[in-house]
Amino acid sequence: MECSEPLGLVRSDLQTRRSHVLLAASGSVAAIKFENLCRSFSEWAEVRAVTTKSALHFIDTSSLSRDVVLYTDDDEWSTWSKIGDSVLHIELRKWADLMVIAPLSANTLGKIAGGLCDNLLTCIVRAWDYSKPLFVAPAMNTFMWNNPFTERHLSLITELGISLIPPVTKRLACGDYGNGAMAEPSVINATVRLSFPHPFLNVSNPHPPRGGDLPPQ
Repeated sequence: MECSEPLGLVRSDLQTRRSHVLLAASGSVAAIKFENLCRSFSEWAEVRAVTTKSALHFIDTSSLSRDVVLYTDDDEWSTWSKIGDSVLHIELRKWADLMVIAPLSANTLGKIAGGLCDNLLTCIVRAWDYSKPLFVAPAMNTFMWNNPFTERHLSLITELGISLIPPVTKRLACGDYGNGAMAEPSVINATVRLSFPHPFLNVSNPHPPRGGDLPPQ
């Protein structure tokens, strides 16, 4: 479900709500798996989604669960009209307990490593509180993955405290066989959940009462 109204965010005590997970997708063909990723995380968390313009080329937004509110670059501007209004990338940064960028394209990796912030996704990362987890799952052609710039960029973002969910070796969308394919949504979900055990989440009951949600969009 896409955002169509200004964002108002209400924080609540962790004991009364599910984890807040911000899922983001950048422009890689692996974004076709974004709907599955959102569904996996929605089983145990409140999910908000952010996509770049390029990512939308691969995502059928109508297939996203109605529980998942999608924010795009257009919302960054449409939700603000005057001084004093909430700024979307700041409010999403405040709302989230953790962020996952999957897929992370070579282009967005380079932007994050260089501190660039020219869209909603990268503005959130530039404003991110690194005391909170941020995971990335890269997806790119093997030649791009093996490029020396990729190693440099990964080193830089790792120094910030960003956690890498490495790509896998398989037949890529272009037909080549090699490393660079995004990890499967189930692997990303399991990795994040094991690394971020919500202190009040009953694993035997992954659907505790909801609270602290965004007002209806």
